[in-house]
Amino acid sequence: MSEVLQKYLPEHAVPSCFELIKSNNVHLKIVNERQTRHGDYRRAIGGKHEITVNANLNKYRFLITLVHEIAHLVAYEKFGRMIKPHGNEWKHTFQRLMVPFIRPEIFPHSVLPLVANHFRNPTASSDTDARLAFALKQFDERKPDIHFVHEVPSGSLFRIKNGRIFQKKGLRVKRYECLEVKTGRLYLFNANAEVEIIPG
Repeated sequence: MSEVLQKYLPEHAVPSCFELIKSNNVHLKIVNERQTRHGDYRRAIGGKHEITVNANLNKYRFLITLVHEIAHLVAYEKFGRMIKPHGNEWKHTFQRLMVPFIRPEIFPHSVLPLVANHFRNPTASSDTDARLAFALKQFDERKPDIHFVHEVPSGSLFRIKNGRIFQKKGLRVKRYECLEVKTGRLYLFNANAEVEIIPG
């Protein structure tokens, strides 16, 4: 397991993650990308703790996701199954489990302060923390034709993964207003949503 983890995690995070997996009796599955989630935790029949994490995540996102899911397991074991999935018990557990990883040997200097700030009050998904999500995305393998919404020129057309086409309008607070060409409806996009610009 330790050798497998080396492929997916920052080098200095491997021993501590391996220990977390072992001590909590986790059955870890690394799976193909799912659009809706980076990872999940469930207690399987027979009481086995099953955690899945997407194989396509960069090593820093993989680490945060793995610890996020282990925090669910630990919080449920300690506080019982009636707690809210992302309530205070989970938040405090996630913070406590992440502290040993918030170090310069593990996270690059461009990301470390943003990770430290996020874990003062972690949210259900680090994607909702726009600055952290953007910093983490810099380490993704990006296809050359994929751009972030904030890089799309105003008024230009772009396509999202499911094929729907939008025109970028203006910035509303932190998100971009975009008009769906087919329906004429306005939608809000995070600045770091990945899209394909339509030329011309």
